[in-house]
Amino acid sequence: MRNREQYRGTKNICGIRIERLRKELGLKQKDLCESMALQGVPMAPSVLSKIEGQHRAINDYELLAIANTLDISIDDLLGRNE
Repeated sequence: MRNREQYRGTKNICGIRIERLRKELGLKQKDLCESMALQGVPMAPSVLSKIEGQHRAINDYELLAIANTLDISIDDLLGRNE
């Protein structure tokens, strides 16, 4: 497993929170992607990895599907309630 602390990108502000919440729920990237696909938002685990590492921007519909899966508000994912 790659050490995520090496380098984070600057393409989004929610990737760190997505990764933390996913792990707290005991979900693998594949699990989150499967849930998103059921919502009509297909995503490969490699794309999710780039989002979590902040190396890829995230679309609004992707953010909504992730928030639904993690049972959290989009505001919380964006850090607006910290």
